[in-house]
Amino acid sequence: MRTRIVLALSTLALALGPSCIYTGIRAPLDTDLDQTRLGTKEGRSSLHSILWLVSWGDAGTRAAAEQGGITTIRHADLEILNVLLGLYVRQTTVLYGD
Repeated sequence: MRTRIVLALSTLALALGPSCIYTGIRAPLDTDLDQTRLGTKEGRSSLHSILWLVSWGDAGTRAAAEQGGITTIRHADLEILNVLLGLYVRQTTVLYGD
């Protein structure tokens, strides 16, 4: 019985492990990528969450544009950092432009 439990938990850990402990991804928010120009400036805005209980921040486009001094947005990315099944999460909007 104990062997089956250990085997089941090991299989579950292998199946979920890579994304359970740490996930760091970056993906484009644009849908038209065939002629993307990044521009000369970069702006970032983030929101954070801890223990699924507390969240703060502004990951909006306006906040990122203001932070980077961007008036014309050329491209946008989304970065997500997730640690230990969401114990800590950071979501960042990254804007490129002029």
